[in-house]
This record gives sequence, structure tokens and C-alpha cells, in this order.
Amino acid sequence: MVGALVGVLAGVAVLLAGCGDGDPPPVEPPATSPPPVTGAAVRAELAARAAAASDLAGVRLYRVSSPDLPDREMVVVRAADGSWRVDLTGGAWSGTLDIAMIGIGGQLYHCTLPTPPQPTRCVAVSGLTEETDPRVHHLFSDWLDVLRDRSAPVAVSGAPVPEGVGGQCFSVQPSAASLVPPLDPGIYCFDSDGTLTGAQLPLGTITLIGSDPATPDTVTLPGPVVEESPPSLVAPSPTATPSETPTPSPVPTEG
Repeated sequence: MVGALVGVLAGVAVLLAGCGDGDPPPVEPPATSPPPVTGAAVRAELAARAAAASDLAGVRLYRVSSPDLPDREMVVVRAADGSWRVDLTGGAWSGTLDIAMIGIGGQLYHCTLPTPPQPTRCVAVSGLTEETDPRVHHLFSDWLDVLRDRSAPVAVSGAPVPEGVGGQCFSVQPSAASLVPPLDPGIYCFDSDGTLTGAQLPLGTITLIGSDPATPDTVTLPGPVVEESPPSLVAPSPTATPSETPTPSPVPTEG
């Protein structure tokens, strides 16, 4: 973008030099980014983009960069029927266990993807704790409800767009009066069609690196539903090996 702008300005200078005598007028440097804006207009723009994101279907690939962990890949699928799935490489056990967060018919599932010796299985959860919540899936589910609600207890202002990220960015800070913050503070970036192009959050930096407009009809669970606790973010003690933990029985499901 900067290189293209410099080229255009240089071309203008050459044209001006050919239209008159003497040295061409000096080329003014590009203006610096305007300061972040606040107020109703920027809040309305964020609400509109978050509303578009709630209806956006397709497949998107992200890079997740978190402190003390290698970069990971995240695949986000939103189906035509509103079901969604977020696969995160190394999302649990200190980056050694692949997981998927899935929403189907209002039910949230925390699934373990095949990471030997762990089998694929899913746990139906009504809530997650600080020890089991990977947080990234909120960007594509309940946090969108907060971002599009103009009465939500958050302060919103414009933010500079990071290098390599498209769209428009917004700084979002929960109100100090909120006993339970409705979302994590940070920078949220959306394209005009609602695509999340990037985010800078306490969990790390998320960057869009690919997309596919093909839309599946629905999202399905990758394995059986079992009655157990979802895996923790931090790896368990080495003394608690998978072979020492009995495999729970699957929970019968309808359909």
C-alpha cells in the first residue's frame, strides 16, 4: 500500500514537471493516520460489522500467536443452518492436544481431536472454567452478540489497522463497572462483510490467512459424546497418563 502510494506521487511529480518551467512543486508526504475516533458513529459501525459476522457462512483459516507457544492454526466453519465449529491446533494440554469447539442447536461441545494416544470424543458443556476455556471460539459466537449490542457495557473507539490485516479495527474495553466482563479487552478487526480479519487479545494475536466461501449445510460432531470434564489448557501431571485413566462410556444421543 505504501509503495503504491509513493509510486503514484512520483508519477504526479513527473507530469507536473512536464507542464511548466522550473522545478516541480514539492510532493507533500502522505498524511499520518488520523487519531482513533470515538462516539456513536464508530460504535454503530462495529455493531453493523458484528451483525454481518453473525450471519456470515463459509470456512476461514487463521494463525494464532500466543505467548510461550508456537504459532498455531485455527479453522473456523460456519454452516448454512447457523451451526459452527472452531478447530484449534494445540488448543489444550500446553499446546499438545488438538481441540474443537462446536455449537449446534444452542448446545456447546468441547471436543478432543485425534491426537495420539487420545481418541476423538466430545463433551457437552453448559459453561467453561478458566482452566478449560480456550476463548478463541467466543470471537465467532457469544462475543459477536456483545459487539453488535450498542447498549452493551463496553467502550469502543477506532484503532489503527495492524500490518497484514485488512478491514477496520476497533478498540473494545469492557466497562469498569462490569462485575463479569462480557468479552476480553483488545483490538477487533472486521471486513465490511463481517469477516474477522484479525484480533489482538490477552490470549494472543489472531490473523486471517485464508478463506473458502464454500458453505457446508451443517456442522457435525467429530466423535461420540461422553460424560467427563473437558481437557484443561495446561498439560496434566506426568503421573496421570492416559493409560491410567479409564475411558468413559459414550452418552446416548438422539438422532
